[in-house]
Amino acid sequence: MPAQTPHELPALFAKLFNEGDPSSLYEPGAEPEVLDGHLKLDAKMEVSPRKILVNGDIALLVVDWRLGEITGTATDVARRGPDGWRYVIDNPSGVA
Repeated sequence: MPAQTPHELPALFAKLFNEGDPSSLYEPGAEPEVLDGHLKLDAKMEVSPRKILVNGDIALLVVDWRLGEITGTATDVARRGPDGWRYVIDNPSGVA
């Protein structure tokens, strides 16, 4: 279930994360290692996009997120494929 625009990705990610499986939003191999640990937490994901830059079929997303008491800012790269947008790089702690 990829997004139809890169602007849809953060909210769709939070929805699927809260349902237990956002893997359909990733290209193969792009899921970050911390994702499984975050999914095991008993908390709901909230997101607030800070910046989304698009150039053709590539997008850079900077998204503030909250998972219970844990907060962070992700820097992600997404690519448009034949069926929509998916993450190719997901760096959940990506502003340092």
